[in-house]
Amino acid sequence: MSATELSTAALVGTGDVPSEPPLRVNRTQAGIHARNAAPLETDLSDPQLYFNRELSHLKFNTRVLEQALDTAHPLLNRLMFLLIFSSNMDEFFEIRVAGLKRNVLLGDASTGADGRLPKAVLAEIADVAHEQIARQYQILNDALLPELETQGLRFRRRTQWTAAQKSWVREFFDNEIMPVISPIGLDPSHPFPRLVNKSLNFIVELEGKDAFGRAGGMAILPAPRSLPRLVALPKALCEEGFSEYIFLSSMIHSHADELFPGMRVRGCYQFRLTRNADLSVDPDEVSDLASALRGELLARRYGSGVRLEVADTCPDGLADFLLAQFELEPQDLYRVKGPVNLTRMMAVLGDVDRPELLYRPFTPGVPKAFKSGSLFSAIARGDVLLHHPFQSFCPIEDLLREAARDPDVLAIKQTLYRTGTESPIVGALVEAASQGKEVTVVIELRARFDEADNLGLAARLQEAGAIVIYGIMAYKTHAKMLHIVRREKGALRHYAHLGTGNYHSKTAKLYTDYSLLTANPQLCADVHKVFQQLSGMGKARRVDKLLHAPFTLHERLVEMIDREAQHALKGRRARLIFKCNSLTEPKLIQALYRASQAGVECDLIIRGMCCLRPGVEGISDNIRVRSIIGRFLEHTRVFHFHNDGAAETWCSSADLMARNMFHRVETCFPLLDRKLATRVRKDLETYLVDNCQSWLLKADGNYELQCPGGSAPISAQETLLYAYATKN
Repeated sequence: MSATELSTAALVGTGDVPSEPPLRVNRTQAGIHARNAAPLETDLSDPQLYFNRELSHLKFNTRVLEQALDTAHPLLNRLMFLLIFSSNMDEFFEIRVAGLKRNVLLGDASTGADGRLPKAVLAEIADVAHEQIARQYQILNDALLPELETQGLRFRRRTQWTAAQKSWVREFFDNEIMPVISPIGLDPSHPFPRLVNKSLNFIVELEGKDAFGRAGGMAILPAPRSLPRLVALPKALCEEGFSEYIFLSSMIHSHADELFPGMRVRGCYQFRLTRNADLSVDPDEVSDLASALRGELLARRYGSGVRLEVADTCPDGLADFLLAQFELEPQDLYRVKGPVNLTRMMAVLGDVDRPELLYRPFTPGVPKAFKSGSLFSAIARGDVLLHHPFQSFCPIEDLLREAARDPDVLAIKQTLYRTGTESPIVGALVEAASQGKEVTVVIELRARFDEADNLGLAARLQEAGAIVIYGIMAYKTHAKMLHIVRREKGALRHYAHLGTGNYHSKTAKLYTDYSLLTANPQLCADVHKVFQQLSGMGKARRVDKLLHAPFTLHERLVEMIDREAQHALKGRRARLIFKCNSLTEPKLIQALYRASQAGVECDLIIRGMCCLRPGVEGISDNIRVRSIIGRFLEHTRVFHFHNDGAAETWCSSADLMARNMFHRVETCFPLLDRKLATRVRKDLETYLVDNCQSWLLKADGNYELQCPGGSAPISAQETLLYAYATKN
């Protein structure tokens, strides 16, 4: 047996569920002891006990960048990680840095739990971001591009063009670029133009006089947004055995002088401005959310500047001039040794037919219950849990298609947060509405960077006859719920889907998430009540099995953590395992500190931001925090409590953040089927023994990659792939 097979057999199991499944104990120096008295009184709100949220976010981005150096990943996937880092940093500046800058501008001196002022956080961000962005280009230039070239993938610089390639570039420039590019001279009648967020531009130094007698100075060249940033050379022009690419920026740079006839181009330097892209809609001043968002989407393109990237060869004088135009500080300037828009290189991944340079494909598994017959019949026989992407997302889409065509289905209700423009889910809802079924869809228009798509989806559903609701104005609807009402044998039967991830078929192949399909009357009744609350008005309705933000989720999580602490104080085994994307909410962190002080063994699998400081003697020495970064984006939210042997396992749409607890509509659902709960606990245990892609958070805030050493290498994601999916 291979190491993966051994770990699968040990951790995931063969399907037989023991009456009392063993529980791996995360042993620390403290161990598990009965406590004779309450823990020593400590100020758990002390800022020293908290990491800064934004700096923790940067640490996560750095862990993503590290994957570009990890030769365990295929080469093109290493490039992908580097480009994801670039995309993540764009969003970090657009939202997080923009928010801090706004606070400084407004004189807001409020601090987070860590006590840092916004201005101080911005300075620390600048130090880390400059270092990591410089590393990004160093990795690209010194590692990835040379390795890609050894594999026959070459990115040609201007100095490397052959005569035939120069001729082809000239023709491409004349036919494709020249007709659509618009140089903008800077003079009193041509002020500095408004440039679109993250657009590629050039600042050009000119010498001489133009046709109107104006003396040369400076001009701005916005790169045409309609053209690809990376262009594949025809095979006939490539060296044998190579696929070759040229950047649009190189083509423009090479022929910039042709855009200013009779004048001399003294210098041409690329730059890109990142703007504030956070939408701001005041619920007290908006009568029509959709119309307000359409206006805000236009404004997003021209928000205030937050970061300026320029070519590393750009003279200081020109860089300072650009900083002044965008009202930015020197720390906001990032000199880059390469294209300023690296994310556009993602096109290579879809263009190159080199499967040996990518992860091996696999076929997601499908439970036996879903391989034949009606999905309704299968779900009626018992709850079904899917673990994406190891198991297929198709059953959810198939269930909706079956519901749309089933004459016995009377009504469908669903929430949509991020779905995709060509979603099979939306197609099925449109078909159901067209068939005359009662279709109600709660669409969250404010899903960041998906607002425009969601406005389009809302219009499409409304045209088909569906009732479209935009949720609650002051609370984003982030819950993932589907409710189907079907007539069976003269009575109404309810079916529901509850998930930790979005109804998006593409991300379901890339993100890890759980999907519960159930006909449990209590769970379905709770889902129905939540939908009624979203569409109607009235006091918060009591739900019996679900936890429901912003009403009961935070309070009950704190209670369950404290319950575990009470078990520890009485000398009982006390244990919890949490897995989510982010942990930032102070009250939950304080509850975890109390649990640790009481002797509860706490394993936290937090992919991204974590403000809890582990390993502090007497406070958090029973807490371990790890982050898993690998092929798939870890997105499941699971909360497992040992509860003195009466274990409880919950899955949730919510992260452990204030926004999820208090400002969003979220659901957290229990796994009532014991076999399913045991299976999820074993999945969690698999992550806890990962020694290939697991990063352990230290008390000083740094993350340490766990290595096999003398042990067999165990990758949680590979183990789960082996257990649930079929490799091709």
